[in-house]
Amino acid sequence: IRRNVPRAVVNVHASFNNTIVTFTDPNGETLCWDSAGTIGFTGSRKSTPFAAQRAAERAAEKALKMGVREVEVKPSGPVQL
Repeated sequence: IRRNVPRAVVNVHASFNNTIVTFTDPNGETLCWDSAGTIGFTGSRKSTPFAAQRAAERAAEKALKMGVREVEVKPSGPVQL
């Protein structure tokens, strides 16, 4: 079933070992997700900013196919001072 959702919420969970990017509709139902591990990065390469960027790009491509045009980003993860 193809959904048409113009607004979405992007939850970015960044940990020391992996980054998970999840697109949800405003009600919280998951539209699509991707992580650095699902793209093929393994070990210490999975925790790099480049891997996180690639995961976000791939998840955004999936979301564009569902009609997403506006997003609200909600990051979460460890805080570094």
